[in-house]
Amino acid sequence: MNTTSIKLTDLSKVYGKYEAVKNLQLEVPRGELFGFLGPNGAGKTSTIKMMTGLLEPTKGTVKVAGINIWQDPLEAKKRIAYVPDQPNLYPKLTGWEYLQFIASVFRIPNKKFQVKAEELLHIFSLTNRVDELIESYSHGMKQKIAICGALIHEPDVLFLDEPTVGLDPNSARSLKKLLRELCDHGMTAFVSTHILEIAEQMCDRIGIILEGRIIALGTMGELREHKGSTNRSLEDIFLELTGGEDQQALISEISKTDQGDK
Repeated sequence: MNTTSIKLTDLSKVYGKYEAVKNLQLEVPRGELFGFLGPNGAGKTSTIKMMTGLLEPTKGTVKVAGINIWQDPLEAKKRIAYVPDQPNLYPKLTGWEYLQFIASVFRIPNKKFQVKAEELLHIFSLTNRVDELIESYSHGMKQKIAICGALIHEPDVLFLDEPTVGLDPNSARSLKKLLRELCDHGMTAFVSTHILEIAEQMCDRIGIILEGRIIALGTMGELREHKGSTNRSLEDIFLELTGGEDQQALISEISKTDQGDK
């Protein structure tokens, strides 16, 4: 069995004269819960879209579960699932019909589908709402049904872009627990988030991207050791690496000035 779930080699994306992603090299082993962080415009979404077959790289390769996603896209996409930050669902389907549709795409036997769907719906407290039209769902409910749909075919690799946005605390905790259990049983999760506390709590390793390049990569222990302090939070490390500390200092200075004027 291939022990590397994701492999990026010289991955780049250029829009006109703007180089959004620059020669990324990355390997994510099977079973890892990997956090992908970066400020707005750093190249996170472009990278994820290239990894999931939605955006063609300018150069470089993406292999998922050992399969080049641009040379053999159908075979690669059988093994992955992707939940974007704004799920594009079918509003005139009920939640159950949506899950049935996803199951039919992946040719999941009906008996297996029934068991898996009921299990996921229970985890995300959607059992009593699954027969309602998706257009009546809140943003959080849409996020949860999209996650259920992504997991219905038991993917080898799951890509999540801001997965906890719109989720209530109970659902966010359920998602974190479920991801941990799935990864412990061999699934790989690639999670992009702005919520640094979540990344710090649940991810095995973290990669930080800035201006299209990965500028830091490792476990929390390795990142802290690199910055010379075992007590630093991921937020502290992230702000220092991405220049956010300067912005925070300016905000503090403005706040002090405003207080002094009163």
